[in-house]
Amino acid sequence: MPEIDFWFSIGSTYTFLTVMRLPEWARERDVTLRWRPFNVRRVMTEQNNIPFANKPEKTAYMWRDIQRRAAKYKLRCALPAPYPISDLPLANQVALRGMSEDWGIPFVRNCYRLWFEDGIEAGSEANLTEALHRADQDPMQILARAQDPETVAELAAETETAADTGVFGAPSFVVRGEVFWGDDRLEDALSWSRLGHVA
Repeated sequence: MPEIDFWFSIGSTYTFLTVMRLPEWARERDVTLRWRPFNVRRVMTEQNNIPFANKPEKTAYMWRDIQRRAAKYKLRCALPAPYPISDLPLANQVALRGMSEDWGIPFVRNCYRLWFEDGIEAGSEANLTEALHRADQDPMQILARAQDPETVAELAAETETAADTGVFGAPSFVVRGEVFWGDDRLEDALSWSRLGHVA
């Protein structure tokens, strides 16, 4: 069965399109994905790659593009959503804890639902608490664990791994060292995992 590393960062707008369809997509194609949260803001800042800050025309295009693609995938959303989010690291530290257990994917999907459907900023206390409730977790306990030094260091290490692998944005898919950036490159990543080239 092919395996693809799915590098994502809560706070990435286009990642909404991926996380909301990925589990079903993977089941239909019999592919295994490793969900790997990282701090995309840190990578982009280090590379002086800030695509939407102080660029209203580009930001407006982004929201319209996501709206079109969401309609294609039959995903609900109310745009624009609050952006950028204020506490990107904490949201991804929570996701990292969840991925080491069995509630990470439900948490991430609920976090994005609350952000893109209900307008509750990802990374905010309201969003994280409700997303954790929906994932059947105790918010107080998980948020405390997510902020301990070990988890902070683990997210930093994963972020370094992502950058060392060549990941510079989210969502990204990595197959045998090949990086495919963007929700619209998911099928190319699958093709590479099976054929060794893009079909």
